[in-house]
Amino acid sequence: MHIVMMTNTYLPHVGGVARSVSSFTEEYRALGHRVLVVAPELAGASEREEDVVRIPAIQNFNGSDFAVVLPLFSDLTSALDQFQPDLIHAHHPYLLGMTALREARTRNLPLVFTHHTRYEYYTHYVPMNSPALKRFVVELATRYANLCDLVFAPSESIATLLAQRGVKTPIEVVPTGIRLERFRSGNGKRLRQALKIPENAFVVGHVGRLAPEKNLKFLAEAVSVFLALHPNAHFLVAGRGPCEAEIRSICAGKQVADRLHQVGVLVDQALADAYHAMDVFAFTSHSETQGLVLVEAMAAGTPVVALDAPGVREVVKDQDNGRLVATEDEAEFIAALDWVYVLAPMQRQALEEAARQTAARFSLPCTAAKALSCYEKLLAGRPLPHTQEEDEAWEQILRRIKTEWEIVRQMAEAAGMALASGEPLVKDKV
Repeated sequence: MHIVMMTNTYLPHVGGVARSVSSFTEEYRALGHRVLVVAPELAGASEREEDVVRIPAIQNFNGSDFAVVLPLFSDLTSALDQFQPDLIHAHHPYLLGMTALREARTRNLPLVFTHHTRYEYYTHYVPMNSPALKRFVVELATRYANLCDLVFAPSESIATLLAQRGVKTPIEVVPTGIRLERFRSGNGKRLRQALKIPENAFVVGHVGRLAPEKNLKFLAEAVSVFLALHPNAHFLVAGRGPCEAEIRSICAGKQVADRLHQVGVLVDQALADAYHAMDVFAFTSHSETQGLVLVEAMAAGTPVVALDAPGVREVVKDQDNGRLVATEDEAEFIAALDWVYVLAPMQRQALEEAARQTAARFSLPCTAAKALSCYEKLLAGRPLPHTQEEDEAWEQILRRIKTEWEIVRQMAEAAGMALASGEPLVKDKV
């Protein structure tokens, strides 16, 4: 098959979508399929990428680590003509997702969409964030899904959520897989020594993009209290993002900053070593659709303590491979960490083995095989033509979003001009 992946985030960006696209692409190619990745330009990207078309983009949009593609790029059409795709797989409903929809329609190709992200948790990256904007992005993703021929949901929870929101397109649960062998072996002792963490210390770890939507303020507050209660406990954080300083500040406030270890972005063997250096992996995000780092940690035999949320509850089984905390309560989360902390060696071994068995269900060869099977079924049947009413509904939602954006932009500009003038917004009565 000739498969086109269209994504707004790709390597070297560190994040779940970029890793999902790169993992599936690598596996598909290993199995003899051709894959063309269409993604934004990004600083640090390799100049020798295989079958990757880079689209001009605005870097570090609104202070984030995301790039926003520019709408016009004539070379893409010729690249697709040369590649001769069998189907197009979109990984976002906007920007390049809209390009994917247009190209699929123009070329009469099946369009697959993976709903990777709970977009309503990311609207804070847009100026003048509002509840109305959150509703719009949910409706946008739902409408987009209904214009596709097949939707991949990374977890059962997300499949259920999409159906509740009104997605009528067939939905298949296809998690992102990992290469288990990359995480099964790691030298945690080496990393501990490099960070001067004692061999007998209890290490709480976290890996991921350090951004507000990951609920890291709650994580840092809970873990810093846990560290204050246990002088031999340390906090290992791998990743970059706007919350780095906040994590340091919270730990400093609890006088445990000397036991916080922020190591930046880790990849390959260094990442595996980090998971093996941890005694427990702590996770508090509500915004996940799968939580790939949970599977990676478990592949290393590291149990997880996490808040119950979609995409998380499919991986973490309470008191089997970790602890699943029902509510966002700091005392309960700390108690769950304590539960792991006091385990006897035999109990600890059983927890680690259960974690490894869970990770085995998410091996990349298995998840890629399911995705390819779905592609083949889609190509074997003839995708039903989409109706004019569907296309008109899509255009309507885009017009509504454009209108809302213009209103917000005009308000922001007016307020900015008023403040810049130095004049009071309301004149005092004399």
